[in-house]
Amino acid sequence: MRASGVLLPVSSLPSKYGIGSFSKEAFEFVDQLKRGGQKYWQILPLGPTGEGDSPYQSFSTFAGNPYFIDLETLIEEGLLTREECDSVDFTGHPAYVEYEKIYCGRFPVLKKAFQRFVPDQAFYDFVEENKFWLEDYGLYMAIKNSLNGISWSEWEDSLKRRMPEALEQKRQELTEEIQFVYFQQYEFMKQWSKLKQYANDNGIRIIGDIPIYVAFDSADAWANPELFQFDEACNPIGVAGCPPDAFAATGQLWGNPLYDWDYHRETGYAWWIQRLRYCYKLYDVVRVDHFRGFDEYYAIPFGHETAQYGKWEKGPGIELFQAVKKELGNVDIIAEDLGYLTESVIQLVKDTGYPGMKVLQFAFDSREESDYLPHNYNHNCVVYTGTHDNNTILGWLDEMAPHDRDFALRYMNNYHTPHYEMPWDFIRLAMASVADLAVTPIQEFLCLGGEARINRPSTLGTNWKWRLTPGQITDQVIGRMYEMTKLYGRL
Repeated sequence: MRASGVLLPVSSLPSKYGIGSFSKEAFEFVDQLKRGGQKYWQILPLGPTGEGDSPYQSFSTFAGNPYFIDLETLIEEGLLTREECDSVDFTGHPAYVEYEKIYCGRFPVLKKAFQRFVPDQAFYDFVEENKFWLEDYGLYMAIKNSLNGISWSEWEDSLKRRMPEALEQKRQELTEEIQFVYFQQYEFMKQWSKLKQYANDNGIRIIGDIPIYVAFDSADAWANPELFQFDEACNPIGVAGCPPDAFAATGQLWGNPLYDWDYHRETGYAWWIQRLRYCYKLYDVVRVDHFRGFDEYYAIPFGHETAQYGKWEKGPGIELFQAVKKELGNVDIIAEDLGYLTESVIQLVKDTGYPGMKVLQFAFDSREESDYLPHNYNHNCVVYTGTHDNNTILGWLDEMAPHDRDFALRYMNNYHTPHYEMPWDFIRLAMASVADLAVTPIQEFLCLGGEARINRPSTLGTNWKWRLTPGQITDQVIGRMYEMTKLYGRL
């Protein structure tokens, strides 16, 4: 079934409290998607973020980000007053998230709500249902916060190695802080579930996003060291990244711990199945980041300052996805199969049957024929004008080499399109393709420039900050979105 959707991180929704949340603006965005003829809303990972603010470096693969808890809802529930929320300085700029202000202001406000919260049966049921991850996460965050946020690798040895007596002592000392973490996760899930149900009731499916790896500084790595390539001191033996290429002379050093795939195989991939099963409580479709890592992964010796001296190792391959299918059935997964692909990676994606990704911004290299050009697609794929890692179309066009820009103009025969209107030509190209699903970042419908870029990979300081301002998505934009969707048979 042909369909289309819009990419917009939750953090990029408009909000009076500095960052997008599960607020009335989120419900209004669902209404706008419906009016625009869209069937999908793609978001970025929902996990709690740390240094660098990246949703791909989360403190937990299961937990939700407390930043997304809607304060207006807590006001309505009598847990906060409007004066308490309005008295906090969450932002100085309506179009950008200021994470330091959010961090400093959000948790004291949530703590006030927690102190007024009276646990009920629904809360106890939530804690019981999620204890397989929540108990470790609650203790991990409580200890971490009590130690000024330092990584678990710097904790005293008895805590780092999870000695039972030391953990029990911390559970007693930090009972209130642990309960505060539980409260945040309860409110997160309660609000997100309501928003997701509203989207589904209005014919909108949620595309979630999970990184292949977890962060080293995470409850997952601390609580389950056996899942990873750690030495006896719980230090990584190797870490994840990408080798040097034309875009990064020394490669990309991500630093995530690598999986001990032999252990996962011995357990029947139980942790991965558990992880994905939980994902389908949160999302309808899951985009799995860096899918090629399941075929082969790049291992960099721990301690190296660049990715130059890593080597490729064999991943689990199709065996993992056969185990997933046996346990979970035919789940909806989008394979992020971007970058340099070997024959074995291409075969793995084909064997799973999952749709891969086609990104138009990768199509127009005038030096070679590209698989990302629409005339090369088959229907079982998802086409994007760009992703969260790309510039906006206008920003990208401004940076393109002249011969590549000329190739793009010749391919689309749009020499006479005004520059500010160019994003709509790329939307048209994606919508008109044979791809079953076309996903477009909201920035392209609004014809925004590079100032609206979400992320510039391998950089720090300016990423994950852009957000919509109230009223920026107009009725005219929604009407034009609908007509384009209808024209190319995606309603």
